[in-house]
Amino acid sequence: MTAPLAGITILDLTHVLAGPFCAGILGDLGAQVIKVERPGMGDDTREFPPFVEGQSGYFAALNAGKQSIALDLKAEGDRAIFDRLLARADVLLENYRPGVMARLGYGWDVLQARHPRLIYGAVSGFGQTGPEAGKPAYDMVVQARGGVMSITGEEGGPPVRVGASIGDIVAGMYLAQGVLAALYDRERTGKGRMVDVAMLDAQIAIQEHSLAITAATGVPPGPTGARHPTITPFSTYRAADGFFVIAAGNDAIFARLCEALALPLSGDPRFVTNAARCENVHLLKRLIEAVTLGETVAHWIGVLEAAGVPTGRVQDMAAAMRDPQVLARNMVLPVAAQGKGPVFTSAGNPIKMTGLPEKAARAPAPALDGDRAAILAWLADDAGKP
Repeated sequence: MTAPLAGITILDLTHVLAGPFCAGILGDLGAQVIKVERPGMGDDTREFPPFVEGQSGYFAALNAGKQSIALDLKAEGDRAIFDRLLARADVLLENYRPGVMARLGYGWDVLQARHPRLIYGAVSGFGQTGPEAGKPAYDMVVQARGGVMSITGEEGGPPVRVGASIGDIVAGMYLAQGVLAALYDRERTGKGRMVDVAMLDAQIAIQEHSLAITAATGVPPGPTGARHPTITPFSTYRAADGFFVIAAGNDAIFARLCEALALPLSGDPRFVTNAARCENVHLLKRLIEAVTLGETVAHWIGVLEAAGVPTGRVQDMAAAMRDPQVLARNMVLPVAAQGKGPVFTSAGNPIKMTGLPEKAARAPAPALDGDRAAILAWLADDAGKP
């Protein structure tokens, strides 16, 4: 079996989350990822908690299986090594502010002329164009600017950041998609492309309901807690010992829900259509919870699953990592120790594909500059890519 990106080399100049997340996706698909880091410091996330034996579990989870070489792109000797890497690379990834790479002499125009097959992937807060292209950004900034925080949280409450860093992660996913499309196009044209992804753009792109509602009504939606803004019942509900979710996405499912809960509501004009249920969402929740509070979460999961109603318990991460379905899909993997260092844990590869081997464990995250000798030996080998 051969991974689809076997033989593709990625020069990963990115740090923190969006870029490394993209590089990780490409690595999971078989690409060789060479992480180019700052001498003496490396990726910022090497200093992010949690720590085990002085090493960052955050860094290990994001960078498992990559190689590391430390290069100062302002130093003549390191630039010479970087130039040799560029000659062998298929993709360059960077997440500096726009203009930084150009000032170093490695802007897109220069690299396109020198290496016409090279694909250049850039992820930044606001993109390479526009009046605010040069501004810095972190995940919370783009969640705020992009409208996500305005719809997250409870009705009447303050704006809330989504717990996962979706500003970075979604941008990294879009960058990976753009790079894959550029690799496909290169097979036809022989030429690389520049892929420009802005974290702010990505936040706009993922808000399908909020954008549609605002465009159609002129009124932007506010936060609705766990509830879906246009489908009811589609929210969290209380049982005797905790919370679970019900997702009744159409009238037929709602009828099955009413039958399972012994609630005579499916013919009630207040609930007969989704539009009516949305108008009476709070009343409907009280009626449902008047029943569900009488039994445990496990009881209702069994009852609703037997009735064909989409449902699930609300799990913390510890429970999610023990979930039999998650484990069956190989989605919690150990990260092998670097030497005598600690073993960390990482998410598995969610892209399942015929011919793409499933891993029982991830290779270690690299020590800073830990692969210099191997990379230099690879550069010295003119026989071709490994």
